[in-house]
Amino acid sequence: MTTYPYNVDLRRPQLKSYHAQRRTTRPILFAVTLAFASLTCDVCHAVSIREKIAERRLQQPDMTQEDAAGWQGALPAGVKVIRDVAYGSHARQKFDVYLPQTPSADMPVILMVHGGAWSAGDKAARGVVLNKVRHWVPKGFIFISMNYRLLPETMPLQQADDVANALAAAQVQAASWRGDKNQFILMGHSAGAHLVSLLAAAPAISAKFAVLLWLGTIALDSAVYDLPKIMAAKHYRFYDSAFGDQASNWGLNSPLQLLNYAGAPFLAVCSSIRPDHPCQQAGRFVERAKTLGMQARLLPEALSHKDINEQLGAENTYTRAVDEFIASLHPAISLRLGKK
Repeated sequence: MTTYPYNVDLRRPQLKSYHAQRRTTRPILFAVTLAFASLTCDVCHAVSIREKIAERRLQQPDMTQEDAAGWQGALPAGVKVIRDVAYGSHARQKFDVYLPQTPSADMPVILMVHGGAWSAGDKAARGVVLNKVRHWVPKGFIFISMNYRLLPETMPLQQADDVANALAAAQVQAASWRGDKNQFILMGHSAGAHLVSLLAAAPAISAKFAVLLWLGTIALDSAVYDLPKIMAAKHYRFYDSAFGDQASNWGLNSPLQLLNYAGAPFLAVCSSIRPDHPCQQAGRFVERAKTLGMQARLLPEALSHKDINEQLGAENTYTRAVDEFIASLHPAISLRLGKK
């Protein structure tokens, strides 16, 4: 039989063990509770998280000018590049001109407007230029990629002025590159697609700069056609920086509200896999254009917002569909693209 000193309380080791265990397990239980709460919160707000990720992707430029040097060697052999042609006095009011190795007479011209949430992006970005130059310049097209002033210095309506100004300047100089001033195609991606859509919808913008009517407009995955509807609902935060909180300003920046006449043929390319459903807005714009007698097409593609830009010009059904639209704009262009 084991004996203990009289003054030893057999309960104390047990109580001490109990309290030690409680002190040890309490933080663990608290951590588990927090983790569970966080997990359930993530599940409850999964849509918001996806939207935030999508928002960051929409704002992220494909490449800055400083990154551009690494891909220049991938251009087709013999392509000539005239860089930083000024169309205004601001440092960003410049464009680059890509010419075929062997220019021909009266070449068509594609003027490209980069994206970047109206606040970023560059004309020399790989995704903006490379595949498009590879595809169209060897076929006898001139490809121009332009910069424009950005937020917060310059608001979207003034950015649209920059596009019109650049278009007018390029038309004036086209003959010096053996281009045809009457065979221009206006193209833009993301925020750039919104800007070219503004020009397509509002002739007053281009009239300020004496722009000649261009052959057609190609909007690559714009999600801003019906701005009042966008701003009245849940929307990406960077739209507030671009368009403000005044409803009177939204209609002035909204291609759908501005569209009241039949302009040049319009192709709305849209991502069918984006969570904010840009094809719905693009479809409404196309239908509105058709009611005015305007030739307009909707081209949904199961591509990301980024790939809508980067994959245009690669060998794929998407590029062929865009070529079909371009070929329809002028008989001489149809011949260059090998269409009947």
